[in-house]
Amino acid sequence: MFRGKKYQDSVKLIDKARLYDPAEAAALVIQTAKAKFDETVEAHIRLGVDSRHADQQVRGAVILPHGTGKTARVLVFAKGDKATEAEQAGADFVGADELIPKIQNENWFEYDVVVATPDMMGVVGRLGKVLGPKGLMPNPKAGTVTMDVAKAISDIKSGKIEYRLDKTNIIHCPIGKVSFGNEKLLENFSTLLSAVIKAKPAAAKGQYLKSVTVSATMGPGVKINPARIAE
Repeated sequence: MFRGKKYQDSVKLIDKARLYDPAEAAALVIQTAKAKFDETVEAHIRLGVDSRHADQQVRGAVILPHGTGKTARVLVFAKGDKATEAEQAGADFVGADELIPKIQNENWFEYDVVVATPDMMGVVGRLGKVLGPKGLMPNPKAGTVTMDVAKAISDIKSGKIEYRLDKTNIIHCPIGKVSFGNEKLLENFSTLLSAVIKAKPAAAKGQYLKSVTVSATMGPGVKINPARIAE
């Protein structure tokens, strides 16, 4: 793959054979972010589990102390008083059955998080094949299936993110913007890592944190020493 001069210059600043401390890694990510826009910084966490087994799934949600730098758009499936509550709490979109054909037929995905009251999950379940692959399906573990829609919306707008394993046993999560600076990125990173570590399945054997890498949108990855992250 062709890489531009800026990327190649950035790569030279990173020792690929070295595992960095979290603080050093954050500083390098900021230093090597050369794009003209405020790049998102992501953490990529490879775990020593097998996502094919239900008892080794790792999924949850955590509120980053400094948010992600992006205000999430929230779609809420609710009726009656709960729909009103969602609207008053600042949901971007609120609806029920009438949204099904819009999502299924019009490929409508102008939202980042989907919240549903438990009584609406029968309706939302019909969208499983559409929302599931995009990671948008509401889930009790992530706090997105709840009767307290106001709190769910408030948490999401405040920087709550969901983390989950992909098919290669890696969690990919934003931890902020380059403009946040070292301190805020480190606090967000530590909060995410602590949540992932606490979510370690009882069935997981051997080394849990296999590798941890952080990178900006257009920048190279910086590997962090898992041994320097307390389990």
